[in-house]
Parts: sequence; C-alpha cells; structure tokens
Amino acid sequence: MNEQEAKAFIEQLQKEGVLTEETRLIWEMILPERLKRMYDVLQKRTRYITVLTEAVDDPHNQAAVLRTAEAFGVQDVYVVTGKTPFQPNPLVTRHADKWLTLQQKPDIVTTIKELQAKGYQVYASYLGEGTLRLGDIDVSRPTALLFGNEHSGVSQEAIRAADATFMIPMYGFVQSFNISVAAALALYDVTERARQQAGERYYLPFQEKKELFEKWMWQTLNPRIRERLAKQLGRSV
Repeated sequence: MNEQEAKAFIEQLQKEGVLTEETRLIWEMILPERLKRMYDVLQKRTRYITVLTEAVDDPHNQAAVLRTAEAFGVQDVYVVTGKTPFQPNPLVTRHADKWLTLQQKPDIVTTIKELQAKGYQVYASYLGEGTLRLGDIDVSRPTALLFGNEHSGVSQEAIRAADATFMIPMYGFVQSFNISVAAALALYDVTERARQQAGERYYLPFQEKKELFEKWMWQTLNPRIRERLAKQLGRSV
C-alpha cells in the first residue's frame, strides 16, 4: 500500500465512521496495512453462528476449537468448564483467541437457555438415536453448535435443553472424531451454508463492527504504547 492508497483508505474509514476523532490517538499508531487487514477480516465476521463447549478439559482441544472458530470467522465462543480450568494452549491458538469474544459461563443449561433467549437454536453433538446428520442442520436461523467433553461427550442435561442433536456421518470402523476435528468439520459445513442462506443477516451490523474494530486496534498495540495511551485517554490497559 503506497502513501496515496493509505491516505484514501484512512479517509474511507473515517467517512464510514469506523475511525473517529475519539480514537485518533490509537489508529495513528497503527500502520495502514494493519488497519486494512483487520478491516477486511471484520467484514466477514459473524455472530449468526456461534460455538458452545461443555467440559472440554484438554488445553490442546480448548485451543484448537478457538483457532478453528476464528479461522471460520465466528466471533463468539461460549465456554462452560469441566474438571480443569479453561487454559487453552497458546502454542496451538497462535493468538487466535485475542480476536475472539470469549464468554465463560458457570452452568451449561443456563447458557443454553441464554442462547435460546437471544434467538439461537442450539444443536448438540451427539451419536445417539434420532440425531440429525450435519448437513440437515437448519441454518435459516442463528445457530449455536455445542461440543462436549473429550471422553463423555455432551451431558444428558445439555442434550435435553438443546433444540436438537447432530452427528457427522462416518463410514469407517472408528465412530467418533476428536472434538477439535468435529468442530472444524461442523463449522466448515454450517458457516458455508449459513453464509449463502442468511445473506446480509449473517454478518455483523455496523455498530458491532465499529466496537470490535476499536477493540482490535487497542489490543494490537505494543503493550508499552497501550500503557502510555491508557494514561492519556483515561482508560484501563
């Protein structure tokens, strides 16, 4: 991006209202190429599809789900912890988690009901009787995919609270995927179909984009610069 292109891009973001005078001290510290990368990613972000995990204990699996969600443009991940704390392996996340909105919740049934109250239909991953095939998940409405513990899967109370269950068809001797693989396969399928069916409803509204862009700008700054600007702007680091 040359100087003229950079200037035109900044002017475009100001005209759109993404960059404002209130945040000038922040965005002037960031290279235009970096701003453009964040802006381009933001245009594909969604809350139409979201992810909920229940009692996923392995730090590698915790991290892999976050990295997968970020890669497919899913902004929100809801987490209900199990026997171990939620401490995703940073070598696996590769900082993907810093671009996400993580919602750590204490109780699975309450969280499912909260998502349903927000308009989501909740599909739980389950291999039992009567479960839907992945491709039969209805994506005409906002959808949350629930994945459970590495060994015991989704709890029975969560299955009862969910709107429906789904499974990924398998044709070998092995009849289950690791959660990180299951999440990747399911999100690929569901986001692809939802993007086509939902159209503009799939993407974030302007105000959410603006708030998220400001958050991303802030956290992309060098910690020392962040600390200095925090004092100038009277905000927390």
